[in-house]
Amino acid sequence: MAARSELRTRRGPRGGRRISADGLEYQLRIQDLPAHDRPRERLYYQGPAALKEEELVAIILRTGTRDLPVLDLARKLLARYGGLGGLARVGATELIGFSGLGMAKAVELQAALELGRRLAGLHPEARPQVRSPSDLANLLMPQMAHLEQEHLRVVLLNTKNQVLAAPEVYVGSLNTSVVRVAELFREAIRQNSAAVIVVHNHPSGDPTPSPEDVAVTRQIAEAGELLDIEVLDHLVIGHQRYVSLKERGLGFRAGEPRRARRE
Repeated sequence: MAARSELRTRRGPRGGRRISADGLEYQLRIQDLPAHDRPRERLYYQGPAALKEEELVAIILRTGTRDLPVLDLARKLLARYGGLGGLARVGATELIGFSGLGMAKAVELQAALELGRRLAGLHPEARPQVRSPSDLANLLMPQMAHLEQEHLRVVLLNTKNQVLAAPEVYVGSLNTSVVRVAELFREAIRQNSAAVIVVHNHPSGDPTPSPEDVAVTRQIAEAGELLDIEVLDHLVIGHQRYVSLKERGLGFRAGEPRRARRE
């Protein structure tokens, strides 16, 4: 009896871990949270914009797996595939088996992401247009200024400089040894983008570009030339401030012509 009782204190239903003598980490299940902190209730009372991406994914998944509560599963999925943009590019067959994910959850998740993609394409005239670095900074700063890690997004533009999408492709410190430049252009190629703008944040709040930022920018701009996808700029987002590497001449060739914009 004692052994069974100890086991119940170490693992709750749906993978909720309990603190024990061997130092197992406590993981909150949805039902352990106060009602006002649960994603589904927060969406109902505060609206979807108030929720983090992991919470929205958790609502789609509904429940966790044997080893992971649903919020932890959502975080792990987003981390594994580089954010929502990366997750949207993954097929259901690849998702099946990830941390115990079954076919039903994989298919439901892919269906929800596809609906979002199709909805975004219904009203192209409503897409925001980027005419200057400040346009894009104002668009993304509310989402990126206070992130606790560096997040890198690639903003995809059509020939009118309207935003097609802004997938998140990388989370972590930006440096040339870990950023896979080819991955940055995958969605741009898939959506036949005319141009892209790279955006990442500095958690410190200071948007001053680092030497690594400049080196990565140079690599991305050179790759864009080879692929015939113009890299218009690289913005660094800080707390209520931003820096355009293009405006400062960092990472881009001096006097490099910009593609003519069609109105």
